[in-house]
Amino acid sequence: MKDEPPVFSSGAGPRADSHPLTGLLEALRPPPWVVDEVQNRVVLFLNHVLQQEPAATDRLRRQKGKAMLVRWNDISLLLAPTAAGLLERAAPDTRPELTMTLVQASPLAVAQSLMAGQKPAVDIQGDVQLAAEVAWLVDNVRWDVEEDLARLIGDAPAHTLGRFAAGAVTALRAFVERLPRPPGGGTAP
Repeated sequence: MKDEPPVFSSGAGPRADSHPLTGLLEALRPPPWVVDEVQNRVVLFLNHVLQQEPAATDRLRRQKGKAMLVRWNDISLLLAPTAAGLLERAAPDTRPELTMTLVQASPLAVAQSLMAGQKPAVDIQGDVQLAAEVAWLVDNVRWDVEEDLARLIGDAPAHTLGRFAAGAVTALRAFVERLPRPPGGGTAP
């Protein structure tokens, strides 16, 4: 018999190749109703951002009904563009025409990439035209946080908070750039 670590089929046990935080995150897995509600909120947020950019809704409108699966580790979200150019959750039995899988497994590695101003590595398979539209959305659509804050607290306070947040992001990016990188130039696990 080989000296191999035990295999945990439930997904709740530690793995030899995982980051120390992975076991903690697996132990804190939320119940299905929480996951469902978070996914609904993500779709609402994405639609809020999309509505601020008419070109984005026009592009999505042309892809109406084409399901796309977004995956990262064991988290997945199945979406489909609507006739209004927004997104909705597709039925669970829908076969996706596009699958986008975030390659980096470690939450820390993903956060480091984002804070360094880089896009995390994504494996894309499926409909080429839908993939091109999604790539355009990722490159061109941004959430205007300051505009949303201005509706709540007024222009001047929103501008002040926006400047403060931009400074904090710049400082955080500088900190992440100073973190040691593992040999080979990749991001830390």
